Amino acid sequence: MPRHALQFPPSFAASGRRVWSLVRKEARQIVRDPSSIAIGVVLPVILILLFGYGLSLDVKDVPVAVVLEDPSPDATELAAGFCLSPYFQAQLLTSMPQAKELMLDRRVDGIVRIRPDFARQLSLGQAEVQVLVHGTDANRARIIQGYAQEAVGQWTARRAAEGKDAAGGPVTVQQRLWFNDANDSSYFLVPGLIVLIMTLIGSLLTTLVMAREWERGTLEALFVTPVRAGEILLSKTIPYFALGLVGLTLCVLASSFLFHVPLRGSLGVLAGVSMLYLLVAVAMGLLISSVLKSQFEASMMTMLVTFMPATMLSGFLFDLRSVPAPVRLIAHALPARYFVTLLQTVFLAGDVWSVIVPNSAVLAGMAAALLLVTRATMRKRLV
Repeated sequence: MPRHALQFPPSFAASGRRVWSLVRKEARQIVRDPSSIAIGVVLPVILILLFGYGLSLDVKDVPVAVVLEDPSPDATELAAGFCLSPYFQAQLLTSMPQAKELMLDRRVDGIVRIRPDFARQLSLGQAEVQVLVHGTDANRARIIQGYAQEAVGQWTARRAAEGKDAAGGPVTVQQRLWFNDANDSSYFLVPGLIVLIMTLIGSLLTTLVMAREWERGTLEALFVTPVRAGEILLSKTIPYFALGLVGLTLCVLASSFLFHVPLRGSLGVLAGVSMLYLLVAVAMGLLISSVLKSQFEASMMTMLVTFMPATMLSGFLFDLRSVPAPVRLIAHALPARYFVTLLQTVFLAGDVWSVIVPNSAVLAGMAAALLLVTRATMRKRLV
């Protein structure tokens, strides 16, 4: 048998030394590279502050015109409920044409009209309040309608408590929001932001660094050394995995101390599911950069298959149950969808294992599959 056919696998210790040397090289490169620090540390801080303070789905201080055409005490009391509500900035008017002009000029988003016969109809149990809402933003319009209905409902409940004959009788509606009693959109925006940051650090940063090394020929220089493909992948995974954990720590600290988002689940579960998703993100970045060696092409592909789906199709901003069935089917193939579900559950509901276990299993399966495919792709490159 020829001597070159006798190839023995390197020892575990030798392999560990090579991996450790490559990890130290990558760590030094991260420290020396301003772009890595910017994407891994500075950008997460900016996103946390921007999304936490600048983006809100809550509707407050809605400008409305309250047209009081009936000067009776009951009608005046109802109008006062809108004027004193923290959700409205009410302008009290007596003319409907004037209110319509304000609506056309977009100086108000809604009109609450109390008709001239309100008191008489109230005594008959048939009183109505007309609510007109500007419908260019359908979601905002629905929220304003709900606020107006709640204001009228509170007025009706007060009358019932005082023993007066309100139109709704003695029945009152008690409402409560589970898992978000404060009805604060930051409760689900901030946990969802972790998905974007993990995607940026795990996928985009890894893709850019790997593609840059392809362009500079650094990886080709490694191919002629005894370093194996698996060792190269491991040395690329560990530093950016650790950098992703730094971003995760920043997010958790900001959610607790800046935005006061409750963490009802355990910190260990949160760290575990975040590590799973970070491993998926890093594997996707390595796979894309092993196929596309250009930084521009690899970064565009990464944005297309990771960051944009994480924003639009993960349930971060939109409820996936309201989208068409084909879109929901695509969303089930995206790892960000499972991570968003896990984060919202751990932060707001607690350690609900019936949700945590299946979603974590899917992420673990995706991570294993992506790493195996990446390993096979890198082996082909080494031949």
